[in-house]
Amino acid sequence: MAFQKAVKGTILVGGGALATVLGLSQFAHYKRKQVNLAFVEAADYVSEPVNREPPSREAQILTLKNTSEFDVLVIGGGATGSGCALDAVTRGLKTALVERDDFSSGTSSRSTKLIHGGVRYLQKAIMKLDIEQYRMVKEALHERANLLEIAPHLSAPLPIMLPIYKWWQLPYYWVGIKLYDLVAGSNCLKSSYVLSKSRALEHFPMLQKDKLVGAIVYYDGQHNDARMNLAIALTAARYGAATANYMEVMSLLKKTDPKTGKERVSGARCKDVLTGEEFDVRAKCVINATGPFTDTVRKMDDKDAAAICQPSAGVHIVMPGYYSPESMGLLDPATSDGRVIFFLPWQKMTIAGTTDTPTDVTHHPIPSEEDINFILNEVRNYLSCDVEVRRGDVLAAWSGIRPLVTDPKSADTQSISRNHVVDISESGLITIAGGKWTTYRSMAEDTINAAVKTHNLKAGPSKTVGLFLQGGKDWSPTLYIRLVQDYGLESEVKYGIKEYACTAVDMISRRTRLAFLNVQAAEEALPRIVELMGRELSWGDSKKKEELETARKFLYYEMGYKSRSEQLTDHSEISLLPSDIDRYKKRFHKFDADQKGFITIVDVQRVLESISVQMDENTLHEILNEVDLNKNGQVELNEFLQLMSAVQKGRVSGSRLAILMKTAEENLDRRVPIPVDRSCGGL
Repeated sequence: MAFQKAVKGTILVGGGALATVLGLSQFAHYKRKQVNLAFVEAADYVSEPVNREPPSREAQILTLKNTSEFDVLVIGGGATGSGCALDAVTRGLKTALVERDDFSSGTSSRSTKLIHGGVRYLQKAIMKLDIEQYRMVKEALHERANLLEIAPHLSAPLPIMLPIYKWWQLPYYWVGIKLYDLVAGSNCLKSSYVLSKSRALEHFPMLQKDKLVGAIVYYDGQHNDARMNLAIALTAARYGAATANYMEVMSLLKKTDPKTGKERVSGARCKDVLTGEEFDVRAKCVINATGPFTDTVRKMDDKDAAAICQPSAGVHIVMPGYYSPESMGLLDPATSDGRVIFFLPWQKMTIAGTTDTPTDVTHHPIPSEEDINFILNEVRNYLSCDVEVRRGDVLAAWSGIRPLVTDPKSADTQSISRNHVVDISESGLITIAGGKWTTYRSMAEDTINAAVKTHNLKAGPSKTVGLFLQGGKDWSPTLYIRLVQDYGLESEVKYGIKEYACTAVDMISRRTRLAFLNVQAAEEALPRIVELMGRELSWGDSKKKEELETARKFLYYEMGYKSRSEQLTDHSEISLLPSDIDRYKKRFHKFDADQKGFITIVDVQRVLESISVQMDENTLHEILNEVDLNKNGQVELNEFLQLMSAVQKGRVSGSRLAILMKTAEENLDRRVPIPVDRSCGGL
């Protein structure tokens, strides 16, 4: 029950449709608005998948070990790598894919969740007469339509509002948005339109009213990025690709070409990260689709290869759903430093981002407090002064590394390519880098075309346009209801394991999106998730402990929990009115009956027992530990006052101890159960 309570409304449900988000009823709302999805030409005939369900990871590893030679070996299980595997296998090529972590564990799960052509890119294309950017937008708009068509269970059109605060901007932006519709052509989701000030406020009542002239609304797509990535990988597996996560490439294999006498890449030495076993996977063609780690694999091929990746960090935050309308997003086209900020409803929450700052390549990017506050400040600029944008309302925060690249074949090697780059080394290693989430399919098509040509592979044209992804065929907007009724929530863990979830982090971040939606709820659900996974995967006590520690570290550093803890420190000011201090002291002393100046788990248990409420001791320990700043096993009066001061200032919200003690004070005489759920959570 604790697990169900923590994840209600945010878990993904498995079953025949792969995974349908419980909150996808809102996507059905978009569909009912009669948004016309573009017609996408169906793929040329592709035989039915060879596997009714994806083979187990163990079976996939056996295939990797026992196949004498694959046609194609893809390194990287992000959107692009998974797309390459799907494109190759549906052309009839014997295909393998390996990923050192989990599918979508990197950049592909940390996007803005948009499927879009890029309004900003079109603006630059027109202003600078840049044909390359125009073609990129045109391609992305076609891919947007295709993705919405082949994965309706994980994507939907989303109206996005562009608020206008100066009269001259109205015709300027209107022309730009109309051109966006025009470039989309038959792939236009729905025509953009202008709203008066009053109508704009009806749709987005929390919008800043002062000087608002009106608004323009246009349509783009939105999706569940990690689930979409997984759907691509699972579809490839069902069509016969040997795909394995937690399979690290240690080195590239090479052999001498008898015709030319030159060394050619012929496979990779792989290591099963979970068992430590190493073995060779041989292939006629090896594809490097590793995103930010592009140069790492390139240097395995040639230690003198020039670096082409210029990584950039993009931070996003998640806030409660009441910060935005349920069915409309907002675009800030010009922030204080010239960047673009999106403010979007997502999974019944609100997502805001992104930033764009140079960074080092790392497997564990961490959102900085500076970037979080930058986004909050930009949000404040667009919301009404009636809406207090609080730091404590940040439910989760993450950083994704965007792998910007330079074209190694370009005369100007310092110029960042706006499109994707397919590079072929002297030894035949094919690298696909750059691009964007929306165009993963066309990037994969270009890559496999290059592989077929370079390595003389026998394959026809790409067949992935119009090819439904796992769960997309026969999906309906009401399917999630039947899945919830038939399978419940706990079955989600079992189903996630069938989808190659190997760790607790896989489950809370990519099979479900709980870590991305509410980091505190994710931590509360962890013990139950580990227990269920341990039962299915035969984990011993030491393994369960290791999984808990690893997952908590992931939440602490990568999902913004660290920033949460830093909002309340032993140096935090107590800025309360004397009347508030007296009120909070009175509340504290209801628990500290002995007037010793601190409270412990025993004190809290005593109060709860007096009103016939029982609570697990481990849960109580976690609740007190959130406020125990000096970590001495007790909450002192000063720490409690620091907490309440931070709550009043909005730096902290949803503190379980604050809620528990307030509710206990109100109910001691009435003797009713104490709810300790978060009202809206908060870091």
